[in-house]
Amino acid sequence: MAATHAHNHQARPAANLIGQEKEAPRKGLKRRIASVAELYAHAMVIEHEAVMRYREFAAHMAEQGNDTVAELLRNLAQFGAEHAYHLAKKSAGMTLPNLAAGEYSWLDEDAPVPEAHAFVLHVLTPRLALEIALRAEERAKAFFDKVIKESSDAGIREVALELARDEQAHVAWVNEALVRVPKPYQPSEEHPGDPAICQQL
Repeated sequence: MAATHAHNHQARPAANLIGQEKEAPRKGLKRRIASVAELYAHAMVIEHEAVMRYREFAAHMAEQGNDTVAELLRNLAQFGAEHAYHLAKKSAGMTLPNLAAGEYSWLDEDAPVPEAHAFVLHVLTPRLALEIALRAEERAKAFFDKVIKESSDAGIREVALELARDEQAHVAWVNEALVRVPKPYQPSEEHPGDPAICQQL
C-alpha cells in the first residue's frame, strides 16, 4: 500500500483508527462456507491471529512495565492456543483450504500496513488492547453465527454452533478482563484535567 495511506492512518486519532474495526466484516466473513473442512480452516486462522495478537500486546504491555495486564493478555493467548490445538485435533485428516494471509487480521485492512500497525502499538493502552481484542472476538462469533443462519448443511451448522459457543466464551473472557482495567479519565467541569497531558489509560 502506498506511503500516503500510512500517513493517513497516522493522521487519524487512535480511536478512529481502531474504530474501523467495527465496520463491515472482511472478505473472509462474507463467503458462504461450503464444507466442514473450510469452516475449520477459517476457525484456525481466526484463532492463530488471536494468539499472535494477544502475545504481541502482552509483550508490549510488559515493555511498558504493566505486568498485570501483560499477564492477563498472556493468559488469553494461552486460552487461544489451547483452543487452536483442539481445532487441529478435530480437523486432523481433513484437507483444509489455504486462506489469504491477513484475512482475519486484527489491525490491518487488506494488505498489511506496517506503519499503521506500528502506530497502533505506539498508542496502545491496556484498555485499548482489550477493546481491539473484544471487537475481533465479536467479529469471529458473528462469522460463525452467519454460517449457522445461511448454511443448509447439518454438519456445517453443527460445527459452526460449537465454534460460535467457543467464541462467545472468548468474548466473555475479554469482557471480564476489561472490568479489571480502569476506564479512561473523563474530564468534567469539576475535574477538567490538563488537556496537554494524555489522560487515556
